Amino acid sequence: MRRWLNDLASVLTCGQSAVSIAVASTRGSVPREAGTRMVVTPARVFGTIGGGHLEFKAIQIARDMLASPGTSSLRRFPLGASLGQCCGGLVNLLFEPVLPGATWVDEILRCHDEGRSVVAVTPARGSATTAKLLVTVDRSAGSLGSGERDREAIVIARQRLVTHQSSTLLALAGEDYFFETIPSPDFEVVLFGAGHVGRAMVRILAELPCSITWIDGREEEFPAELPCGAKKRVSDSPQDEVARARTGSYFLVMTHSHQLDQAICEQILLRRDFAYFGLIGSLSKRRQFERRMLARGIPEDRFGDMVCPIGTGTITSKEPMAIAVGVVSQLLQRREALTRMATIAAGPVPVANVRQKAWR
Repeated sequence: MRRWLNDLASVLTCGQSAVSIAVASTRGSVPREAGTRMVVTPARVFGTIGGGHLEFKAIQIARDMLASPGTSSLRRFPLGASLGQCCGGLVNLLFEPVLPGATWVDEILRCHDEGRSVVAVTPARGSATTAKLLVTVDRSAGSLGSGERDREAIVIARQRLVTHQSSTLLALAGEDYFFETIPSPDFEVVLFGAGHVGRAMVRILAELPCSITWIDGREEEFPAELPCGAKKRVSDSPQDEVARARTGSYFLVMTHSHQLDQAICEQILLRRDFAYFGLIGSLSKRRQFERRMLARGIPEDRFGDMVCPIGTGTITSKEPMAIAVGVVSQLLQRREALTRMATIAAGPVPVANVRQKAWR
């Protein structure tokens, strides 16, 4: 889940206005990539666009906009020349006032819940009530104010969805639009076990753009308040939950019972559609599980898809949080490798009849 969407939805539900700040485009060395967002209210800041003087100035601008509501604004920041940051690159930030009742937030969240990617097309300049155009592969909602402009933007947005292109600032008919690619959840972690390491894992994962299904048979082991992006399932038969996971899930098994761990592992290895499967434990635990599962009819060639021990291998601390850090690092490495493979498989990106925003 894109955390900024949850944060923005929470603010709007409380009847507050906010300014959403998006990194619309970049050049050179910059702290965060295009598509990064933060949300600013009069009293709080959610997320980060990279910190430093850039973020300090951005928060000031956003709060000035909240004090005197106006239109969306695209602003250019040379990091070295004007802000004294060592990155030295250039950043275009889109400041977008968002008022309670903004339906586009709920619509994007709905797409996320349905597992659908969406491109949000936003005019770089316009009133706080200017509608966005939201585009999926088979439907659209909202408008840019012109049927012809909508049709042109829909074609470009769908091309970007098919070719997995990231967010960027584009110029259409002399006007600037932010084409923001908000991908469907492609980082879904299914975590078995709410013990010390499991709780540490969820605390870290909640800070990342992922969704977490957290499974244990012990209701009392879960914290009273779950972190953002996590949903719990209390089950007397956690192994039966494996079949409910989506294709491409990242499985982590770390329950309180070796017997239960093995039962879950067997169900995971019967699938061939996961992105990652890790089992907490030592090499001796792995060998023991392999012998038992082989005797139970699990093909030997499936064991190669099980990562055990888990983690990067360079962190030797047994502290739960240290273990969690190593495991999350391994998950991120696996995710980036799969993303690179998907990009290569997609082939060259066709050139649309549109130009990327020129730097002034």
